[in-house]
Amino acid sequence: MATQRLGPILYSFFEDDLKARKGLRPASVKSYRDTLRLFLDFVAKDVHRKITRLSLQQLTCERVVRFLKWLEEERRNHIRTRNQRLAVLRTFFEYLGSRVPEMLREAERVVMIPTKRVPPPETFFLERDEITDLFESLPPEGNLSLRDRTLLLFLYNTGARVQEVADLRVKNLELGAQPRVHLCGKGGKWRVCPLWVQTASLLEQLLKWHSRGEEQDHPVFKSRSGNALTRFGIYKIVRRHTRQFVRKGANTQAKWVSPHIFRHTTAVHLLEAGVEVNVIRAWLGHVSLDTTNRYAEINLRTKEKALQICEPPVSTSEGFPRKPVWRDDPALLNWLESL
Repeated sequence: MATQRLGPILYSFFEDDLKARKGLRPASVKSYRDTLRLFLDFVAKDVHRKITRLSLQQLTCERVVRFLKWLEEERRNHIRTRNQRLAVLRTFFEYLGSRVPEMLREAERVVMIPTKRVPPPETFFLERDEITDLFESLPPEGNLSLRDRTLLLFLYNTGARVQEVADLRVKNLELGAQPRVHLCGKGGKWRVCPLWVQTASLLEQLLKWHSRGEEQDHPVFKSRSGNALTRFGIYKIVRRHTRQFVRKGANTQAKWVSPHIFRHTTAVHLLEAGVEVNVIRAWLGHVSLDTTNRYAEINLRTKEKALQICEPPVSTSEGFPRKPVWRDDPALLNWLESL
């Protein structure tokens, strides 16, 4: 193991394993990069050495455990963030164990570090009347009004992830008799989503306004500077137009509407419209059906909440007698006694 250095292992992990073999998107690769940068910096400070002088032997399970504790106690990271960092380190150590047999035992120990249990995150979505109010409140004129209206309607129509929208190119659109869009999701997996006539019409106007012609590789949604909108640019547009729909979570903190809330909204509204869960799963590009099934639970909770706030048609004393009805039925009582 003396001949094995950390640098080449890291480079191979990112280039050969994450990018080439697994085909992870740039955003996912950056997440791995950030976690490993934090971990290696933590180890370097722990052993009082520069990162460039670290050895594989110093990457131990004990340091991983202390790193996770440091994330929670010093950086005040949420448990979900801690679990996500752990998942990255598990993947890295598994790769390390496959490349360096001497590190296999340490890799096995890291993989056995348990994930902490945490309640599922709250899922927020917009009601149908809120969606109507949103589009009615959008400015009808302005240099960027067409782009913003098209962007918000596209998010609601497709339930696309924000990165999928940022990566959208003219060639991914089919605006003919049966308009549709091809979206590239997680893991480089493509899916096709149908478009409403109104969405297709706005997209055609947007493309015409930008005079793209046959420039198929150009982004569909551009910033003021003419470059493709980034994830953060899309988030700012959504937040600017949805200030009136701020939510409060269980911790009473304000929850701003984000592009992902549009994704939740699409799923819930499709479910309410009677669309089958497997169709919604394909629509949103979920790998697991369990991810889609949570929207069915959300919808049930919404109905229960609506039931609780509804007033009964009559008073409790009139609607629900204190004594069971069968006790006042002599025929039924006589029949029971004869059994």
